Amino acid sequence: MRKTLLILAAGAIALLQACGGSTPAETYSEKKVVEDGGSGPYKAIMVTEPSLDAHTIFRPEDLSPFGPKNPLPVLVWGNGACRNSPWEHVNFLSEIASQGFLVVATGYMPEEGRRDYGSSTSAQQIEGIEWAIDRNADKESPYYKKLDTDAVAAAGMSCGGLETLDNSADPRIKTLMICNSGLFTNPAGAVPGMPMPDKDKLQNIKVPIIYILGGETDIAYGNGMDDFSRINQVPAFAANYPVGHGGTYAKPHGGEFSIVATAWLKWQLKGDKEAAKMFQGNPCGVAQREGWTAEKKNID
Repeated sequence: MRKTLLILAAGAIALLQACGGSTPAETYSEKKVVEDGGSGPYKAIMVTEPSLDAHTIFRPEDLSPFGPKNPLPVLVWGNGACRNSPWEHVNFLSEIASQGFLVVATGYMPEEGRRDYGSSTSAQQIEGIEWAIDRNADKESPYYKKLDTDAVAAAGMSCGGLETLDNSADPRIKTLMICNSGLFTNPAGAVPGMPMPDKDKLQNIKVPIIYILGGETDIAYGNGMDDFSRINQVPAFAANYPVGHGGTYAKPHGGEFSIVATAWLKWQLKGDKEAAKMFQGNPCGVAQREGWTAEKKNID
């Protein structure tokens, strides 16, 4: 009888592992909950992983629903003002994670009252992609076979958007999301240390791209819309919400920006047909939301 029970228990464990339901011990060194963990179906946490220096991870707290049949797409994020911490964007990024994504944000986990973390670099987004690939392949990792490393988005706000465009040729990136940003039409307006790709680099973009801007009062509006006007070779979308350069990141659950951003990511990385309605059709779903205006290319 005892032998039979042991065989049954071993079979149950093997089945859980095959379905992605068994998770090795957690490896994070620090954990925080932002707001209420987001409004999505998977309550999110913000963690520091010692195996990835100078980054903050936003992810569902419970990883057991995820596995080879339901993997987490990956978003690598760059912060505004080239800050080396996502303190301005935690509500927004936690909300995205709660919708079923792994977010790897550039920079250190925010500390109460601290704002100076030094400057970030474009390379940190690439480090985030490589870390996700490595963790997904490591049998000792809690992320083992739970990530969709073929569904990677790169995104960022302001300087982080420039970092994203700087990395846009990486073949592992399947979509780009440029928030309150765009390549400078007049480089004299740039802050020292910002990535400064030439406008010609836009012609090398090979994946769908969305610009989420704060309307005409956004200091990046002219740059972003000029980028959009030059991109004709891929599906491109420009969404504007009249709140200026600061966006709605600090609003509960990231505000309106998170609604549009999450819909784009669900469509591009998960093939979600309902989310696609936000961008397809005339008028598309974004244009039907109060306050938003939208333009698009190569999108039905």
